[in-house]
Amino acid sequence: MGIIGWILMGLLAGMIARFLMPGKDPGGCIVTPLIGIAGGVLGGWLGKIIFGVESIDGFFEISTWIAAIVGSLIILGIWRLVVRARD
Repeated sequence: MGIIGWILMGLLAGMIARFLMPGKDPGGCIVTPLIGIAGGVLGGWLGKIIFGVESIDGFFEISTWIAAIVGSLIILGIWRLVVRARD
């Protein structure tokens, strides 16, 4: 998957994660794709470590999207804890 695919998947996975975990978040249109991209990497790594499978196979694979969304939810939760601790 190329860099454009990662950015597009990151944007969509970040938006889905924010939809599934509603709340007021600082950041906006720059932080959302970054959370999604980091979530995709984290989800792929966790899938490989925990389940021993390659979960980032391709843009249209369901395992890629599940890994990216779960990873994005984890990153979003950590992001909220860090931002809330600074306030």
